[in-house]
Amino acid sequence: MNFPAGQTDREDVVIVGGGPAGLTAAYELQAKSDAHRPIVLEASDMVGGISRTEISRGNRFDIGGHRFFTKVPEVREMWEAVLGDDFITVPRMSRIYYRDRFFSYPLKIIDTLGKIGPYETFRIILSYAKWQVRPSKTEDTFEEWVINRFGGRLYAHFFRTYTEKVWGMSPREIRADWAAQRIKNLSLPKAVWNAVSGMNNTTSLIEEFQYPRLGPGMMWEKTRDLVRKNGGDVQMRSEVVAVNRDGNRVTSVDVKRWHPDGRAPETHRVEGSHFINSMAIRDLIHAFDPPPPPEVVAAAKKLKYRDFLIVTLRLDHADPFPDNWIYVHSPKVKVARIQNFRAWSKEMLADENTSSIGMEYFCNVGDALWEMTDESLRELAAKELDALGLAAKESVTDYAIIRQPKAYPVYDAEYQGALSVVEGWIRSLDNFQTVGRNGLHRYNNQDHSMLSAMYAARNVLGGSYDVWNVNVERSYHEQFVVDRSRSGGDSTAVAAE
Repeated sequence: MNFPAGQTDREDVVIVGGGPAGLTAAYELQAKSDAHRPIVLEASDMVGGISRTEISRGNRFDIGGHRFFTKVPEVREMWEAVLGDDFITVPRMSRIYYRDRFFSYPLKIIDTLGKIGPYETFRIILSYAKWQVRPSKTEDTFEEWVINRFGGRLYAHFFRTYTEKVWGMSPREIRADWAAQRIKNLSLPKAVWNAVSGMNNTTSLIEEFQYPRLGPGMMWEKTRDLVRKNGGDVQMRSEVVAVNRDGNRVTSVDVKRWHPDGRAPETHRVEGSHFINSMAIRDLIHAFDPPPPPEVVAAAKKLKYRDFLIVTLRLDHADPFPDNWIYVHSPKVKVARIQNFRAWSKEMLADENTSSIGMEYFCNVGDALWEMTDESLRELAAKELDALGLAAKESVTDYAIIRQPKAYPVYDAEYQGALSVVEGWIRSLDNFQTVGRNGLHRYNNQDHSMLSAMYAARNVLGGSYDVWNVNVERSYHEQFVVDRSRSGGDSTAVAAE
């Protein structure tokens, strides 16, 4: 590898993964110093990880929807520096499909009362009061955490079924810290107050957000180009298959490079002075050579992931429904969430007279849903879109399918103890850090994954930041306060989900 002229004395920093965390680490290194040269190794042929934007016959779509908002100044500054005017402001509209009806979300008091009815509303309030007077003494599980804050009746209506669909397990098996991360600072009184008053300072329920006009992948494609322009290296189709170490110091990684023309892959070694990882931590532990102690390997095997697939349907007409996305709580269909990409940005579509609808399914690699043929998935998605009354199945003219393994780290009963063992061993390495959602096995949003990467880059430059506590020390996105003092009435934001 050749350095640009005059920069041959720079130290290489090897970064595993070209998603938001990996590319942010490279960007931050270049922004803060010219003493290091980032080398980003990405196994696929696209940057952005789960925040990439796929393209099929001119239509662009997300792997799930990604709103951009944050309270983290350095993240906001990076977004604005990279994309600038390519951000658009998008009005939010989302609903919940439950009991064969669509409920506005955030809740609107007249809408909700009219559909649930005054009797059931009264029972929800009584249930809430009961759990406020006599809350569960333990809050170890998602179920206990939610019931203590919303009551058993509302939990049964709006939390249990959807959570089971998304995670494929009972909420009694999910740890409470997942709930605390994702929905903290929201309670029944606050939700009702938001609905009655029309005031809303809970950012998970913001009324508008920023979004790259060509999808979230636009952010990471531009970041990749900037890293290369500034002398860094971003290597695609380059899978890290081994992390070589000498005691507590990592010396190199072995990279299998896949050729786009189908030739047999080649393996080569990349050395560096520092290493930053964003691949799934379970895979990482198994990649070390020599391997970590047996108890660390055993702990890593206990870490689990929830996988995901999206069936994007092209329809022969525009705007079948106005929502950006819809949460589907009904157990009558398998789809869990539905995206309307035209409602995110009209530039996501090749033909403005059509629609692009993302039918999102949560599953596990190897299960029946994951193993369905593409044509069967297309038929399932079209049938369910029709069954929900959103668009006739006959209006589907094309489709594209993406299967995404390891989309979400699972917070089950074993993960805390297992992760603690893995974290303790990784902290013992002198020149190696792990960052991002899968690199930390933490259900971070994009902004906190980015912040962990920024901290890692600063540590390379002599800092002493704790990447493991990013989402512990700072408020999470549901707590962020909307600031409408900015020109144009935008939120302070800008943190993708």
